[in-house]
Amino acid sequence: AVIDYGAGNLHSVKNALDFLGAESTVTDDEAKILSADKVILPGVGAFGDAMKNLCARGLDKSVRRAAEKGTPLLGVCLGLHLLFESSEESPEVNGLGIFKGAVRRIPKADKLKIPHIGWNEIIPAKHSRILSGVGEKAYMYFVHSYYICPEDESIVSAYTDYGNRLPIAVEKENVFATQFHPEKSGTAGLEILKSFINL
Repeated sequence: AVIDYGAGNLHSVKNALDFLGAESTVTDDEAKILSADKVILPGVGAFGDAMKNLCARGLDKSVRRAAEKGTPLLGVCLGLHLLFESSEESPEVNGLGIFKGAVRRIPKADKLKIPHIGWNEIIPAKHSRILSGVGEKAYMYFVHSYYICPEDESIVSAYTDYGNRLPIAVEKENVFATQFHPEKSGTAGLEILKSFINL
């Protein structure tokens, strides 16, 4: 199930799943989300707006319930941020709190463009059930101004270098998430989605 709360990358995620031959549905129906084999939380845009849209449809509870019952859950881009407790982008808004930690603005540095848009290498931090199929020196497509700061660094499955070493993927038990867009990252990105589908 691809969770529908109006996210801009919803259809590119659905198109990638269709390309891979995966049976998927775009839905905001809790029963369909909770009965799905896998759940994807897409996202682009602002943290506060996304949480407002999720909560207005009761989907914040659906995502938490899916995670708690052990359904494999994949957050993509803003979908990664939403899994945390808070974001500097919208300080007054609580995130889903599935992971402890905050989301912070990428620090400014000389000649560093923010938002970070483009292809960057992902650097594995540990064995990952969804990233291990892409091999060494894999490049993924990013569009973001904020990055995650998990309290527990052991959940980080990959970093990238962009002025600083930024955590850009997490994995703990049944919950996975990436800062980059696997659905827009060519063959390597599709490999990640395929690994998630086949969990």
